[in-house]
Formats: sequence, C-alpha cells, structure tokens
Amino acid sequence: MADWHTTVTPPALARLLATARLPEPAATRRPAYRTLAGQIRLLVTEGRLPVGARLPAERELATALAMSRTTVATAYETLRGDGYLHSRRGAGSWTALPEGAPPPGEALHPVPPDEQGRILDLGVAAPPAPQPWVGQAAARAVEQLPYYAAGHGHYPTGVPVLREAVARRFTDRGLPTTPDQILITTGAMGGLHLVQRALISRGDRVAVEAPSYAHTLSALRLNGARLVPVPYAWTPRPAWDLDEWRRVLRGAGPRVAYVIPDFHNPTGALVDEEQRRELLAAARAAGSIVLTDETTAELGWGVPESTPLPRPMAALDRSAQVVTVGSAGKLLWGGLRIGWVRAAPALVRRLANERVHSDVGTPVLDQLIAAELLGDPLPAVREHQLARLRAGAQAFAAALPERLPGWSFTMPPGGLALWVSTDGLSGAALARAGERGGVRIASGNRFGSDGAFEHHIRIPLTVPAAAVPAAVERLAAVAAQAAAGGRLEPAEEAQPLAV
Repeated sequence: MADWHTTVTPPALARLLATARLPEPAATRRPAYRTLAGQIRLLVTEGRLPVGARLPAERELATALAMSRTTVATAYETLRGDGYLHSRRGAGSWTALPEGAPPPGEALHPVPPDEQGRILDLGVAAPPAPQPWVGQAAARAVEQLPYYAAGHGHYPTGVPVLREAVARRFTDRGLPTTPDQILITTGAMGGLHLVQRALISRGDRVAVEAPSYAHTLSALRLNGARLVPVPYAWTPRPAWDLDEWRRVLRGAGPRVAYVIPDFHNPTGALVDEEQRRELLAAARAAGSIVLTDETTAELGWGVPESTPLPRPMAALDRSAQVVTVGSAGKLLWGGLRIGWVRAAPALVRRLANERVHSDVGTPVLDQLIAAELLGDPLPAVREHQLARLRAGAQAFAAALPERLPGWSFTMPPGGLALWVSTDGLSGAALARAGERGGVRIASGNRFGSDGAFEHHIRIPLTVPAAAVPAAVERLAAVAAQAAAGGRLEPAEEAQPLAV
C-alpha cells in the first residue's frame, strides 16, 4: 500500500460510481449497502479507483449520493471485512486489496521450445526476429568482429558505432542527440535498473501510471521505492488524467515519475504532445524527474503514415529533467538484449562508472548487429514488424467479439497488445484455468502497482494472424472453465512480473 493517499472527493466518487455497472445478478435483489460496496470494489479491481485512495467520510458521501449515512457506513464496514478498505482513527479510510491465494504459475516467462507445440503462449508480448534482415546483419557484424576482438571487448558506455546509430535515430525522431548522451545497456531492463539505482533511494516515492509495465513495477518495489499509482482516464480512449497527475505530483512530491507515453504497455495508448508538455510542467514544479520508457515508441502500426507522431518527451524538456530508456527488443529482436539510456552526458558517465561493478558492458557482437539493423535496413524492418502486429490486431478484433462477445477492448493505435476487459471474470481465475488448459494468460492484476485490474487480461498481438482464430477458440474454452463455478470475486495478491 502506498504511504501517500490520493483523496477522492464526494462528487468525484459519485461520478465514478455512476459508471460502475455490476454484472447480473450481482446488481439485482441486493440491499443498497451491498450494491454500493460492490461498486466500490469493482472500481478498485478495475483500477479506476487507485489502491490507497482516501475515500470521503461517511456523512459526506451519504450526502453526495442522497443515501442514508447508515447505508454508507454499512458498505464501508463490508469493504473492510472483505479487505478492500482500511481505516485508522484520525486518518480516515482508504482503498486496499485483500490478501489472497498464492499467484498462479509464471505465465509471462517464455514457453520453453520443447513445450511450444503443447502450450499456447498468450503471456509474452515479444515479436520474433525479422528475417532475413537479422541474419544478414549478423553476417556483416561477424565481418567487423576481428577489429573489436583485438581488444578486451569491454565498453561500459557502448560500442561507438551503436551509440552513433541510436543518437541518429533520436535525431531523426525530432530530438537532436549526440553519442555522449547515449549509454548502451543489456536490454531496456538493464537501463532501467541502472537509472533506478542512480536516482531512486529506498523509501523514495515514484509516481506510476495505472496500469503500467509490470517488470518495472516489480523492480521499483524490490528497490524499496514507494509507488504512487495514477489512474489512466478512459473516456473515450485511454489518456493521462492530468488533474490526477497534478494532484499526485503536488501532494506526494515523488522523486521520479515513470511513464510510457508511446504505445503504452499494456494499453497501447499514445499520449499527445500537449499532454506531454503539461505533465512535464507539473513535474518540473514538483521537482520530479520524468523517467520515460520508449521501448514501444516505434510500434505505431495503427497510425497513418501521413500523421506525424508526437515528439519524444525529452524533445519538450529544456532542463535535463527527462531521462529516456529505449530498446531494440520490440522493433528488432529481444534476443539481441540491446537497450539504451538517453540522458545528460554527466549522468551517462555516472551510470557507466557505476555499471562496471556489476556489468562491464553489453556483448559486442549483439551491439554490432543492432547497429547494422538501425542503418539502411531499418525502414524495411520496421514496416515488416508493423505489418505483422497490424495483422494480429485485425485478426483478434474479428475473432474476440464473435467468441467472447461480453469482453471489450479499445483498439489501440499501436503497441504489442490488446488490453481486454473480461466482463467481470477474474483474470487470475483465467490464468489458473489456462494452466490446466495449456494456455498462458497474462492476468491484468500483474500490471497494477497494488494488484488492481483483476477483470482484465493482456493479449499479445505477436500471435501470427493465421493462428488467431484457433487461439481465441482455446481462450474461450478456458474462459468457460473459469466461469463454470460462477463469477469469481477478485481475491488475488499483487502479481509481480510481465514481459
């Protein structure tokens, strides 16, 4: 639970409650207090009401809802008994998630090669290597290797040719960059770990989107950060709730704000440039560093070529307030394990100096392959990968409504996945049923900082389009098994990891 609580005003909670539709028969033949408790529980588990949000006092909410205070008090007591509300004299009441059963098996680790024929992997959202380009780049890199093999092979800041290629790519995207602003890392997670160790101390608050990238959430918790979730706005498409961001930045004073503005994981949302400017202004006023994750920034498969993309966050920053982490893993291939950090040269040097205590550098051959791919082949590679993701998205958009008509999603403009609402069915129950049915499923609560989003799953678009109908058939069978005992109330622990 976060130690700083967003305060939800009575009118704001009343507006949220008006949108919280309980599934049948839960919404009928219930006392008013149970309906109210069920609506608040639904808002928490779907992430629309943050875990740790301070709720209005009983009398204030009763007035806003035109209910008796007894009804509200009994609803609050029900939520406390179920573990969805914590209270302390003098501090009020705030939302929570209950202790629950152990998490299901790790659905988001890659399926071992010898099990791929038996298990359908709907957990990992990572595309295969684009061929023939990766093979061709590898052959050219091997030709260059003798020059590098003459030395020790340790490049704490990265092989110069790759630093130049990454800097050039930032410049092409509207952010002038020099190689001394680039640090090559072992995957994007390697970069995120370096930045976290350098900028975040144990006990520091970090504002995060809700939902967000689960690996980073887990890493932040392991490093002792105190997470402050900031819910997405969902009308009509997912976007930053800037009023909420301002309240959090002003009230919590987080050391860092971690955001994924470009084809967000897991929702696929693309944040416009005006929202980026406003969040930067609020962060600057609060003295917060903005850690921008651009691992999916090149995956705009749903954006017309004639439509310009927003510039990177750092292009709107005049005070070295933004630190950017990127990766070759999503556009090129995750097997290369190539990531990077873009920051002020002084911070790049500091990160490189601190890095050598645990990781003296990224493999040279992988860097040379990535540098080749970021050169002349890049336009063809990018179009190939985007076409593959676009076809997967179109196939799921056709198959899901037909086989699972109660489920819903907003088609994103890009990214690696669909963020799917499961019509009240527990995502953790789906994952457990999937284990028995040979389907890996990424339950939504893995993407919440406190295990929220119980009624969501993430579906990767990296499933080949031709295989999507069969994949949805198996998913529908798993959903039927999960629902066989009736709709399950969410009661799972926060789930740590996602790819």
